[in-house]
Amino acid sequence: MSDNEIANAPGTAIAQRFRSFLPVVVDVETGGLNSQTDALLQIAAVILRMDDQGQLYRAETHALHVRPFEGANIDPKSLEINGIDPDHPLRIAYGEQDALGRVFKPIRQEIRDTGCTRAILVGHNATFDLNFLNAAVDRCGIRRNPFHPFGSFDTATLAGLAFGQTVLAKALKTAGMGWDGKEAHSAVYDAEKTADLFCEIVNLWDNHIGIPDGQG
Repeated sequence: MSDNEIANAPGTAIAQRFRSFLPVVVDVETGGLNSQTDALLQIAAVILRMDDQGQLYRAETHALHVRPFEGANIDPKSLEINGIDPDHPLRIAYGEQDALGRVFKPIRQEIRDTGCTRAILVGHNATFDLNFLNAAVDRCGIRRNPFHPFGSFDTATLAGLAFGQTVLAKALKTAGMGWDGKEAHSAVYDAEKTADLFCEIVNLWDNHIGIPDGQG
């Protein structure tokens, strides 16, 4: 292992900070708002780590396009927002089971490497992403879902507390962080910006408030 790989290897501090949960930022792009009937079209997951000073940072992004499941509904209005063409000949997409397996593999490895017991989803309006993730897991019959089935960290709520803003773009701007409206509604871009926002909020809290002894 190189010096750079050693420096970036995951540690166990994150398990202590979040009660053995590994926060993983997830963003999905879909064919509508109903997780039971509408297609999952893209998923991105961002793994977070803690450095030697206890600061949370964005480490790895894993993302894939997903083929709509059989009978899935796709609302043209949703495609206008996310800009996805499910039938584009250059769109490399995977079936739901394969896509989830590929995204879950590095998350499971990170859980083992950090001494965590399970991942917990971080999202902006997290219930939306968690519902679509859980629905796809159920459709595929995946037994070892690395994510907690109902727990989550919602950056819309956290940003409302920290910066008085619940819209992702406005929260990032208030926090002094960049936002490119042309890149928005890509699962990768939205997940990485949500990750940056979550890290900023956690680091601000830990630097100025701290965690009570025995509560980390």
